[in-house]
Amino acid sequence: MEEFLSSCRRAVQTKARFHVVLGNEACDVDSMVCSLVYAYFLSKTVRSETLAVPLLNIRQSELVLRSDNVALLRLIRLPPDLLLFRDQLDLLALHRAGRLRLTLVDHNLLPSSDHSLEEAVVEVIDHHLLEREPSPTCSVTVETVGSCATLVTERILQEAPQVLDQQAAQLLYAAVVLDCVNMAPLAGKVTPKDSRLAAALERRFPALPPRGALFQTLNQAKFDVSGLSTEQMLLKDRKSVSGSLNLAVSVLYVALEVFLQRPGLEDDLSDFCVKFGVDLLLLMTVSFTESQEPIRELAVYSPNTACREEASQYLEEAQNQTLRLCPISSLHPHLTAYRQGNSLVSRKKLLPLLKDFLKDWDEHGCLRDAADEDESAVPPTPVNSLVDGCPLDDGPPHLSAADLQDKVSKMADRRRE
Repeated sequence: MEEFLSSCRRAVQTKARFHVVLGNEACDVDSMVCSLVYAYFLSKTVRSETLAVPLLNIRQSELVLRSDNVALLRLIRLPPDLLLFRDQLDLLALHRAGRLRLTLVDHNLLPSSDHSLEEAVVEVIDHHLLEREPSPTCSVTVETVGSCATLVTERILQEAPQVLDQQAAQLLYAAVVLDCVNMAPLAGKVTPKDSRLAAALERRFPALPPRGALFQTLNQAKFDVSGLSTEQMLLKDRKSVSGSLNLAVSVLYVALEVFLQRPGLEDDLSDFCVKFGVDLLLLMTVSFTESQEPIRELAVYSPNTACREEASQYLEEAQNQTLRLCPISSLHPHLTAYRQGNSLVSRKKLLPLLKDFLKDWDEHGCLRDAADEDESAVPPTPVNSLVDGCPLDDGPPHLSAADLQDKVSKMADRRRE
């Protein structure tokens, strides 16, 4: 694996064609492992002048926030400086030059910020809800198992089992065990296929570390947020969804009560939303009982009262109370907090609800009266594609002629529909 990754780093300095294996923007252990191992598999099995390259979908500086990723790399003695990160390879420039093919692992749809890369996508391997439209140019493998690494393991064992060595097998095994919460049925993550493929790795590689000890090591690292700022905690495991609102979901590995007591939290959340262009921020906390049952809590934050209340109401009522939310008190005026009665609803299962909320918002906009907004003479931010950021403290935004022409064109298109 080290030799392969070293060759990838050397290759990016050339004018080669690249087949990039790209994980999702959260870059958790599952996403990182699938990117590394599947690119390694392609390099060993596909004869082509196009070079298979794994790319971690975060900036290099953000790896330190993924403490479980770092712990796994240390465990298998893989130097982090061999890895390639999103800020080290210009995918858009490669695509424009006709030098890019993309395989998506652990997600099946590019975010809106990467929409221009869509034509380069040739394959998808994922375990989330399928959102991609069928295409004859893109092979899709999507199955809602506990870990995407399960699907990558299955593909390799079916097509080229000789590719797997101890290091690659340990990467895959670690991702499956961590994602499936040590294969504990009560956690609601593991499926029969996850168990079957984990057992297959154990048979082929008897020197793999004991399952329980491996999970304990990585899980402790994952929950270690000591020394992290609020911004770092929010970035540690974040995914984004965009419509006319920009929405972010951050998983926090600390009890919600503890997080809400952080000094200056309200200012930190506001600064985070401004810095990263987030209109609505959801905080999903997760911890586990001794029997590995998840405990989940949820908070909805937005300075825009209408936006926050609409999202909260939608989640409370969605699909006959899927989440079974129970409100809890919060001293923060722009944050609504809940205990989550259905602890089996992870972010993976929450994201489709949030995307439905955005579609509903895009269709109907703000359903509250302006009078219900914060006590301020300033009206709430108009919800449309031309406005970013917070309430209009400095007056209405400047709209260029091109902006107005584009907006009028879109309105005309909607009328024709």
